[in-house]
Amino acid sequence: MLDSSNKRATPFAYGSGHVRPNRAMDPGLVYDITVNDYFNFLCARGYNQSLLRLFSDKPYACPKSYGVMDLNYPSISVSQLNGSMTVRRTVKNVGSARSTYKARVRSPAGVTVSVKPSTLKFEKIGEEKKFEVKFELNKNNAKSEDYVFGELLWSDGNHYVRSPIVVKYK
Repeated sequence: MLDSSNKRATPFAYGSGHVRPNRAMDPGLVYDITVNDYFNFLCARGYNQSLLRLFSDKPYACPKSYGVMDLNYPSISVSQLNGSMTVRRTVKNVGSARSTYKARVRSPAGVTVSVKPSTLKFEKIGEEKKFEVKFELNKNNAKSEDYVFGELLWSDGNHYVRSPIVVKYK
């Protein structure tokens, strides 16, 4: 597939894929982002108490450690990978009460991606599980000065929850 400049298209040009309305009605898992997630993101960006008050009537205490990369968003973007980096995410079960999801990763070129835990077991609807995605630069294979793409796919055999991955080496 080519982009508008007749160059090989990337996910930046064609997006994450097509929406399948029937599957969207029963996604299985969701990345349920909250107002506090956004406040934590702003804290990681250097916002202080007085700036945060512009967004809320209530005071908000920033956590002691929180990274910009940890915003609980389905897409995972690492803009300056140099060595290794770990991002954290949380998913919520909105599918079957008892379900087990296994992670499958298609790593970007020159990067090793691992997920811990690689299996998530849910006992009830509404239950949340945390996981970490670790990125390690393969120094021998890292030749790209552009973005490289991959994906994380959680599946219970019935639901397929895809998270695009984009990495740029430093």
